[in-house]
Amino acid sequence: MITAAKNSIRTALTLIAFTVLGTGLLAYTFEITKDNIAKSEEQAKLALINQALPNALYDNAIVNDVTMLPPTPELGTTRPTAAYRARLNGAPSALVLEAIAPDGYSGKITLLIAIRTNGELAGVRVVSHIETPGLGDYIDAAKSDWIKQFDHASLVQPDSRAWKVKKDGGNFDYMTGATITPRAVVKAVHKALRYYEQHGSEIFARPTLTEERT
Repeated sequence: MITAAKNSIRTALTLIAFTVLGTGLLAYTFEITKDNIAKSEEQAKLALINQALPNALYDNAIVNDVTMLPPTPELGTTRPTAAYRARLNGAPSALVLEAIAPDGYSGKITLLIAIRTNGELAGVRVVSHIETPGLGDYIDAAKSDWIKQFDHASLVQPDSRAWKVKKDGGNFDYMTGATITPRAVVKAVHKALRYYEQHGSEIFARPTLTEERT
């Protein structure tokens, strides 16, 4: 029994040693790769932002000029989200917001919405969706130009009554047999524009995420 107990202790100690070693290796690996990971994430964010916001509209480090917004019903968000602030020659030029269209055909549609300081849309891009393949794909800029019809739209052009798909008497195109998806996107973008009209100046005055942490 003593031998068995010694073997059990030896096995336990070996397992602990391997656990400690493995944890140390993971920590070391994370430490030496975290800067590269952060850089890759920043580049991915910037690439997505540049799809919605022409880089001629800003000259600041936009991924650093970010403030966090609380969950916002007008944007359809239920968790804090980032607002990226574009500046040109030191002056605010556009704001990039994340919004959620909660009523897509198959579920939520996540959007990135770039709004110029004059209230005009610079661009809209779909970040993610789970719409039915073939029917929902046309909201993806990589597969269709549909999303580009929001470029230069605003609360006054078209007016609020026209912020609907054409089937419902509005200005926005849709694909025959698939109206739920475009309805959801049009409504979400319109709500984001109204939110910007009410809170845009306030968002530009907020501290950056880095400042909030210090």
